Amino acid sequence: VQLVESGGGLVQPGGSLTLSCTVSGIRFDDYAIGWFRQAPGREREGVACISSEEGIAKYEDPVNGRFTITIDNTKKTVALQMTRLKSEDTGLYYCALDAQWLGYCRGEVGQDYWGKGTLVTVSS
Repeated sequence: VQLVESGGGLVQPGGSLTLSCTVSGIRFDDYAIGWFRQAPGREREGVACISSEEGIAKYEDPVNGRFTITIDNTKKTVALQMTRLKSEDTGLYYCALDAQWLGYCRGEVGQDYWGKGTLVTVSS
């Protein structure tokens, strides 16, 4: 299984950016894809996740109402649309695959595969 992120870049505060995660080699029926981020000097944290079969999406509080996660099972891609970006959204964004969807976003220890990350910088 491979996950490849794309779409990172520099954006001004208040702006928008959409990240994409392309997944290949999947051999699971009902799995979840999550986005995580790591800001400079801080631990990695969860952002959002979505289940593959029903498209159930869940968000962490700091991004709820600003970010939207979607899945395209035909293209095997997961998008993270980020709006009203803040400086504290700056960080390296990773997508990860949890091979067993249990109805909620599992943390880092629940993820089976990881991408290498894409950098998002929110700055004027």
